[in-house]
Amino acid sequence: MGGQYRITGDKYPRLRRPRRRRRLVLAVVASVSALGLLGWGTLQLIDVFTGDDQAAAAGPKADCSARVSPSPTAGRSAGASGGTYPAPGRITVNVLNATPRAGLAKDTADELKKRGFRIGNVGNATEEYDKKVKGAALLLGAKAAEGAALPVLNTQLTGARLKTDGRAKATEVDLIIGTGFKSLSKPKDADKALADLTRPEPTSTATRTC
Repeated sequence: MGGQYRITGDKYPRLRRPRRRRRLVLAVVASVSALGLLGWGTLQLIDVFTGDDQAAAAGPKADCSARVSPSPTAGRSAGASGGTYPAPGRITVNVLNATPRAGLAKDTADELKKRGFRIGNVGNATEEYDKKVKGAALLLGAKAAEGAALPVLNTQLTGARLKTDGRAKATEVDLIIGTGFKSLSKPKDADKALADLTRPEPTSTATRTC
């Protein structure tokens, strides 16, 4: 069979690319992909284990906003002197009449007693104030009563003037009825004024929200 067959013409048979080279290329691509995934996974693990520490060191976020919310204080509200307003039952009221109308002091004292106040002396005003109080009344008490007992008594009427003297007892005050006095406030109005006076004032507390 040696020389009997010859290849003629200008066309030659196609030669296939060796499969070994294709496998090599696929192996290289797979290795690169695996290395990329491994590196990405490593970075993620680093972020997970170091993220909390960094957040703790950084402190609150910069965009956190502080809100101020009111919260009521406990007990009775503070008076001007820094103490608390006493209850009517702790206040002794001397009811003195500085007008020509008879029986006005007794009637006023009886009504104050119904509203929970203690009653002391009842009668006519001294010469210093007799027929000299032009308004509804003069409420007279110690300096310490200026922000305590006097405002509480003042809730029971309108048009009164407050004044302090040198007495020592802060819970004993004088109600000197003046010529402009008509009557005490209606009980519901007096109760509302007393509730408004002794209502606790809210204090602001800041809360941070992120």
